[in-house]
Amino acid sequence: MSIRVKTRLDRLQLTTTHENRVEIDREIESRTGLYCDKGIDQISDDELRQIVEAVRAKKKRVVEVYA
Repeated sequence: MSIRVKTRLDRLQLTTTHENRVEIDREIESRTGLYCDKGIDQISDDELRQIVEAVRAKKKRVVEVYA
């Protein structure tokens, strides 16, 4: 898990679980083609918010399916 990503999420007041942050790191790496610590610099605040919401929605759908 990236400390730089966690710091940026904190700065934007976006609370996440550890599991969500791992998924966020993977999505940043996928979108930028870079390790998440370097890729976070290429992601805008709005794009990061979209990533967070997408990860939260995905986790919510998985929970609903198994509920």
